Amino acid sequence: MNPNSSPLTDLLRHGYTPGQDAVVDAYGRQFTYLRVSVTDHCNLRCVYCMPEEGVPWLPRDELLTFEEIVTVIEAAAACGVYKIRLTGGEPLVRKGIEKLTEMVARVPGITDLAMTTNGIMLGEYAPKLAAAGLKRINISLDTLDPEKFKAIARRGQIGDVLGGIRAAAAAGLAPIKINMVVLGGLNDTEVAEFAALTLDRPIEMRFIEYMPLEEAKGCAMGSGNFAFIPNDVTKTRIAERFGALEPLEVGDNMKGPAEVWKIKGAAGRLGFISAMSAPFCKACDRLRLTCVGEVRSCLLDGGGVEIKSILRGGGKCADLIAAFRNAAHLKPEVHKAWDEIPAANMSRIGG
Repeated sequence: MNPNSSPLTDLLRHGYTPGQDAVVDAYGRQFTYLRVSVTDHCNLRCVYCMPEEGVPWLPRDELLTFEEIVTVIEAAAACGVYKIRLTGGEPLVRKGIEKLTEMVARVPGITDLAMTTNGIMLGEYAPKLAAAGLKRINISLDTLDPEKFKAIARRGQIGDVLGGIRAAAAAGLAPIKINMVVLGGLNDTEVAEFAALTLDRPIEMRFIEYMPLEEAKGCAMGSGNFAFIPNDVTKTRIAERFGALEPLEVGDNMKGPAEVWKIKGAAGRLGFISAMSAPFCKACDRLRLTCVGEVRSCLLDGGGVEIKSILRGGGKCADLIAAFRNAAHLKPEVHKAWDEIPAANMSRIGG
């Protein structure tokens, strides 16, 4: 890749119109959203993601550089991608993450830049990220009980996450979404308490079904067994406390995997992501870039196309676009059933 130019600016110089080379899969789904894992490292050891002792971290030189990540995003923008989410691992442990955020925010055509974080370091980084151009943030928080937090996350302090949420709000990152993975026998009794957070706050509380990846597969972890809870059950439990929930229609700029509802009169919203009980694959518009340079078609299924050799071997923008197209055609119409999902490391793919 030419270090003095970018795929997008090179194409524009030759009369290219952004989005004219749209990436569409075999089922007619057009991709406008790229999730980017910036590191496999994480400062927590959540029971549904990795073992308590952790996993072997990748050497730094195997990770894509900031410049390589931006090159891929520029090529994606040339295909009509406008939405980017930075993930990990935990993205805030990647040194200089605010600089990468600024670099991505400057890419022409990228109008929606978000991040998913566990919030441990967000108190420090929220103002820096907002100044760099981050628009929105999702914060993972699976319990409001400090002791349960220790059991689920096995690292860190819940007070740091709560402080990070406050810092994000103060920095103007909006809307704030809080992600809760519902685990039967561990935190499922708290769903109504989490839903109550939306009563007087303009946040979206999102309830996510457990997904059987890597060491978490089979729901047997060192902290004890936990059961799969479908979102129909979660929704019923919330309605039992607050009354019938109201379904919401969302605009194009807020579309995503969540089915969105609200408690009557609440300031915020409730999102239900039912990847296992009611897959949303039909409307999925995303590809994933892993921290080691693989474009993946799906978190739970499909396959991927390696692009690090393109980035480090003098490849052209057309080669990256071809890789996007190849990855898109690996995407299944619907991901496999629970017991057929292949093993995968979420910390490397990006949750």
